[in-house]
Amino acid sequence: MFLAKKIVSYWLMPLPLCLALLAVGLLLLWLGGRPRLARRILALGAALLALLSNRFLSAHFLAPLEGWYPPIPEFESGAPAPPEISGCRFVAVLGGGHSDIRGLPATSQLSAPGLARIVEAVRILRVLPDARLIVSGPGTEGRPPLAAVFAQAAQSLGVSPSRITQVDTARDTEEESLAIARLAGSGRVALVTSAWHLPRAAGLFNKAGVHIVPCPSDYVARAGRTFSWTDLGWDSESLERSTVAAHEYLGLLWLKLRGVI
Repeated sequence: MFLAKKIVSYWLMPLPLCLALLAVGLLLLWLGGRPRLARRILALGAALLALLSNRFLSAHFLAPLEGWYPPIPEFESGAPAPPEISGCRFVAVLGGGHSDIRGLPATSQLSAPGLARIVEAVRILRVLPDARLIVSGPGTEGRPPLAAVFAQAAQSLGVSPSRITQVDTARDTEEESLAIARLAGSGRVALVTSAWHLPRAAGLFNKAGVHIVPCPSDYVARAGRTFSWTDLGWDSESLERSTVAAHEYLGLLWLKLRGVI
Protein backbone atom coordinates (compact mmCIF):
# COMPACT_ATOMS: atom_id res chain seq x y z
CA MET A 1 0.00 0.00 0.00
CA PHE A 2 2.79 2.44 0.89
CA LEU A 3 4.62 1.91 -2.43
CA ALA A 4 1.39 1.98 -4.46
CA LYS A 5 0.39 5.25 -2.82
CA LYS A 6 3.76 6.80 -3.70
CA ILE A 7 3.59 5.65 -7.34
CA VAL A 8 0.03 6.88 -7.91
CA SER A 9 0.64 10.23 -6.21
CA TYR A 10 3.82 10.75 -8.28
CA TRP A 11 1.96 10.50 -11.60
CA LEU A 12 -0.74 12.88 -10.37
CA MET A 13 1.79 15.62 -9.65
CA PRO A 14 1.81 18.60 -12.08
CA LEU A 15 5.05 18.00 -13.98
CA PRO A 16 4.75 14.21 -14.52
CA LEU A 17 1.06 14.60 -15.38
CA CYS A 18 1.67 17.41 -17.90
CA LEU A 19 4.62 15.63 -19.48
CA ALA A 20 2.57 12.43 -19.76
CA LEU A 21 -0.24 14.33 -21.51
CA LEU A 22 2.22 15.95 -23.91
CA ALA A 23 3.87 12.59 -24.62
CA VAL A 24 0.52 10.90 -25.31
CA GLY A 25 -0.53 13.76 -27.59
CA LEU A 26 2.72 13.61 -29.56
CA LEU A 27 2.45 9.82 -29.84
CA LEU A 28 -1.10 10.08 -31.21
CA LEU A 29 0.04 12.71 -33.72
CA TRP A 30 2.92 10.51 -34.82
CA LEU A 31 0.63 7.50 -35.25
CA GLY A 32 -1.75 9.70 -37.24
CA GLY A 33 -4.97 7.97 -36.23
CA ARG A 34 -6.68 10.56 -33.99
CA PRO A 35 -5.26 14.01 -34.88
CA ARG A 36 -8.12 15.97 -33.26
CA LEU A 37 -7.83 14.05 -29.99
CA ALA A 38 -4.04 14.39 -30.11
CA ARG A 39 -4.27 18.19 -30.46
CA ARG A 40 -6.72 18.39 -27.57
CA ILE A 41 -4.47 16.33 -25.30
CA LEU A 42 -1.45 18.47 -26.29
CA ALA A 43 -3.39 21.65 -25.59
CA LEU A 44 -4.53 20.33 -22.21
CA GLY A 45 -1.00 19.38 -21.19
CA ALA A 46 0.43 22.74 -22.30
CA ALA A 47 -2.37 24.72 -20.63
CA LEU A 48 -2.01 22.88 -17.32
CA LEU A 49 1.75 23.37 -17.36
CA ALA A 50 1.34 27.11 -18.02
CA LEU A 51 -1.29 27.55 -15.31
CA LEU A 52 0.53 25.56 -12.64
CA SER A 53 3.87 27.32 -13.22
CA ASN A 54 2.33 30.80 -13.01
CA ARG A 55 3.48 32.79 -9.97
CA PHE A 56 0.10 34.34 -9.12
CA LEU A 57 -1.97 31.18 -9.59
CA SER A 58 0.44 28.85 -7.78
CA ALA A 59 0.61 31.17 -4.75
CA HIS A 60 -3.18 31.32 -4.50
CA PHE A 61 -3.43 27.57 -5.03
CA LEU A 62 -1.24 26.98 -1.98
CA ALA A 63 -2.39 29.91 0.20
CA PRO A 64 -5.59 28.30 1.62
CA LEU A 65 -3.50 25.47 3.07
CA GLU A 66 -1.05 27.91 4.68
CA GLY A 67 -3.90 29.94 6.17
CA TRP A 68 -5.60 26.91 7.75
CA TYR A 69 -3.97 27.48 11.16
CA PRO A 70 -2.71 30.77 12.64
CA PRO A 71 1.03 31.15 13.30
CA ILE A 72 2.41 31.11 16.82
CA PRO A 73 3.07 34.81 17.55
CA GLU A 74 6.37 36.45 18.35
CA PHE A 75 7.37 35.99 22.01
CA GLU A 76 8.02 38.93 24.30
CA SER A 77 11.38 38.81 26.05
CA GLY A 78 11.05 37.53 29.61
CA ALA A 79 7.32 36.88 29.26
CA PRO A 80 5.81 33.43 29.92
CA ALA A 81 4.78 31.15 27.07
CA PRO A 82 1.62 32.38 25.34
CA PRO A 83 -1.60 30.48 26.09
CA GLU A 84 -1.56 28.85 22.64
CA ILE A 85 1.35 26.61 23.62
CA SER A 86 1.56 26.79 27.41
CA GLY A 87 1.28 23.35 28.95
CA CYS A 88 2.85 21.55 25.98
CA ARG A 89 5.09 18.76 27.22
CA PHE A 90 6.53 18.01 23.79
CA VAL A 91 7.56 19.92 20.68
CA ALA A 92 7.46 17.56 17.68
CA VAL A 93 9.12 18.34 14.35
CA LEU A 94 8.02 16.35 11.30
CA GLY A 95 10.50 15.25 8.62
CA GLY A 96 11.39 17.62 5.80
CA GLY A 97 14.27 16.20 3.78
CA HIS A 98 18.06 16.44 4.00
CA SER A 99 21.32 15.70 2.23
CA ASP A 100 24.42 13.87 3.45
CA ILE A 101 27.41 15.95 2.37
CA ARG A 102 30.52 15.49 4.47
CA GLY A 103 31.85 18.62 6.09
CA LEU A 104 28.58 20.55 6.06
CA PRO A 105 26.99 21.51 9.39
CA ALA A 106 23.63 19.91 10.11
CA THR A 107 21.77 23.17 9.48
CA SER A 108 23.17 23.25 5.94
CA GLN A 109 22.28 19.62 5.28
CA LEU A 110 18.59 20.21 5.96
CA SER A 111 16.22 21.11 3.14
CA ALA A 112 14.62 24.57 3.25
CA PRO A 113 11.40 23.18 4.82
CA GLY A 114 13.42 21.11 7.31
CA LEU A 115 15.52 24.10 8.39
CA ALA A 116 12.45 26.31 8.82
CA ARG A 117 10.76 23.61 10.91
CA ILE A 118 13.64 23.04 13.31
CA VAL A 119 14.20 26.79 13.77
CA GLU A 120 10.53 27.25 14.69
CA ALA A 121 10.69 24.27 17.05
CA VAL A 122 13.73 25.68 18.86
CA ARG A 123 12.04 29.09 19.11
CA ILE A 124 9.04 27.45 20.81
CA LEU A 125 11.20 25.21 22.97
CA ARG A 126 12.93 28.23 24.50
CA VAL A 127 9.71 29.35 26.18
CA LEU A 128 8.87 25.80 27.27
CA PRO A 129 11.83 24.89 29.52
CA ASP A 130 10.28 21.61 30.67
CA ALA A 131 9.26 20.33 27.22
CA ARG A 132 11.06 17.66 25.22
CA LEU A 133 11.92 17.93 21.54
CA ILE A 134 10.85 15.04 19.29
CA VAL A 135 12.52 15.02 15.88
CA SER A 136 11.36 12.68 13.14
CA GLY A 137 12.63 11.44 9.81
CA PRO A 138 14.01 8.22 8.33
CA GLY A 139 17.20 7.63 6.39
CA THR A 140 18.47 5.29 3.71
CA GLU A 141 21.11 2.62 4.13
CA GLY A 142 24.53 4.13 4.70
CA ARG A 143 23.16 7.60 5.44
CA PRO A 144 22.26 9.15 8.80
CA PRO A 145 18.50 9.46 9.31
CA LEU A 146 16.86 12.85 9.10
CA ALA A 147 16.00 12.61 12.81
CA ALA A 148 19.73 12.54 13.64
CA VAL A 149 20.42 15.56 11.41
CA PHE A 150 17.52 17.40 13.06
CA ALA A 151 18.98 16.54 16.47
CA GLN A 152 22.43 17.84 15.49
CA ALA A 153 20.90 21.03 14.13
CA ALA A 154 18.89 21.55 17.32
CA GLN A 155 22.02 21.08 19.41
CA SER A 156 23.90 23.64 17.33
CA LEU A 157 21.02 26.03 18.03
CA GLY A 158 21.40 25.54 21.77
CA VAL A 159 19.15 22.60 22.67
CA SER A 160 20.60 20.14 25.18
CA PRO A 161 20.94 16.56 23.83
CA SER A 162 19.18 15.31 26.96
CA ARG A 163 15.97 17.03 25.80
CA ILE A 164 15.87 15.37 22.37
CA THR A 165 14.10 12.16 21.34
CA GLN A 166 14.57 10.78 17.82
CA VAL A 167 11.99 8.91 15.72
CA ASP A 168 13.86 7.48 12.73
CA THR A 169 11.67 4.62 11.49
CA ALA A 170 8.46 6.43 10.43
CA ARG A 171 8.28 6.63 6.62
CA ASP A 172 5.43 9.12 6.24
CA THR A 173 3.19 11.45 8.25
CA GLU A 174 0.75 8.71 9.23
CA GLU A 175 3.52 6.56 10.68
CA GLU A 176 4.96 9.64 12.42
CA SER A 177 1.59 10.29 14.08
CA LEU A 178 1.46 6.75 15.47
CA ALA A 179 5.07 6.83 16.70
CA ILE A 180 4.67 10.19 18.40
CA ALA A 181 1.34 9.09 19.92
CA ARG A 182 3.21 6.28 21.69
CA LEU A 183 5.84 8.70 22.99
CA ALA A 184 3.54 11.53 24.05
CA GLY A 185 0.68 9.56 25.54
CA SER A 186 -1.79 12.07 26.96
CA GLY A 187 0.76 14.91 26.91
CA ARG A 188 0.11 18.04 24.91
CA VAL A 189 2.26 18.33 21.76
CA ALA A 190 3.29 21.46 19.86
CA LEU A 191 3.27 20.05 16.33
CA VAL A 192 5.72 21.86 14.06
CA THR A 193 5.70 21.38 10.31
CA SER A 194 5.33 23.47 7.17
CA ALA A 195 2.14 25.56 7.14
CA TRP A 196 0.98 23.87 3.91
CA HIS A 197 1.49 20.41 5.48
CA LEU A 198 -0.30 21.12 8.76
CA PRO A 199 -3.93 20.48 7.66
CA ARG A 200 -3.13 16.92 6.61
CA ALA A 201 -0.73 16.31 9.51
CA ALA A 202 -3.22 17.61 12.07
CA GLY A 203 -5.91 15.28 10.70
CA LEU A 204 -3.64 12.27 11.08
CA PHE A 205 -2.44 13.24 14.56
CA ASN A 206 -5.99 13.86 15.75
CA LYS A 207 -6.94 10.43 14.40
CA ALA A 208 -4.00 8.92 16.33
CA GLY A 209 -5.32 10.52 19.54
CA VAL A 210 -2.50 13.05 20.00
CA HIS A 211 -3.45 16.28 21.79
CA ILE A 212 -1.77 18.73 19.40
CA VAL A 213 -1.28 22.46 19.10
CA PRO A 214 -0.65 23.20 15.39
CA CYS A 215 2.51 25.31 14.95
CA PRO A 216 2.97 26.31 11.28
CA SER A 217 6.32 27.27 9.79
CA ASP A 218 7.96 27.49 6.34
CA TYR A 219 5.46 29.79 4.64
CA VAL A 220 6.12 29.84 0.88
CA ALA A 221 2.95 31.12 -0.84
CA ARG A 222 2.93 34.61 0.71
CA ALA A 223 -0.18 35.37 -1.33
CA GLY A 224 -1.16 38.32 0.85
CA ARG A 225 1.82 40.50 -0.06
CA THR A 226 1.54 43.51 -2.38
CA PHE A 227 0.75 42.55 -5.96
CA SER A 228 3.46 43.09 -8.56
CA TRP A 229 3.29 42.70 -12.33
CA THR A 230 6.08 40.14 -12.03
CA ASP A 231 3.52 37.89 -10.30
CA LEU A 232 1.99 37.25 -13.72
CA GLY A 233 5.15 35.51 -14.91
CA TRP A 234 6.26 31.88 -14.83
CA ASP A 235 9.11 30.08 -13.08
CA SER A 236 10.14 26.71 -11.66
CA GLU A 237 9.47 27.84 -8.08
CA SER A 238 5.82 28.34 -8.97
CA LEU A 239 5.63 24.85 -10.41
CA GLU A 240 7.12 23.57 -7.15
CA ARG A 241 4.47 25.45 -5.14
CA SER A 242 1.74 23.92 -7.29
CA THR A 243 3.28 20.49 -6.79
CA VAL A 244 3.26 20.93 -3.01
CA ALA A 245 -0.34 22.12 -3.10
CA ALA A 246 -1.49 19.27 -5.36
CA HIS A 247 0.21 16.72 -3.11
CA GLU A 248 -1.47 18.09 0.00
CA TYR A 249 -4.94 18.45 -1.54
CA LEU A 250 -4.76 14.88 -2.83
CA GLY A 251 -3.61 13.77 0.61
CA LEU A 252 -6.54 15.52 2.27
CA LEU A 253 -8.93 13.93 -0.23
CA TRP A 254 -7.47 10.50 0.54
CA LEU A 255 -7.91 11.08 4.29
CA LYS A 256 -11.51 12.21 3.73
CA LEU A 257 -12.29 9.11 1.66
CA ARG A 258 -10.83 6.97 4.45
CA GLY A 259 -12.92 8.78 7.05
CA VAL A 260 -9.90 10.20 8.91
CA ILE A 261 -11.12 13.79 8.58
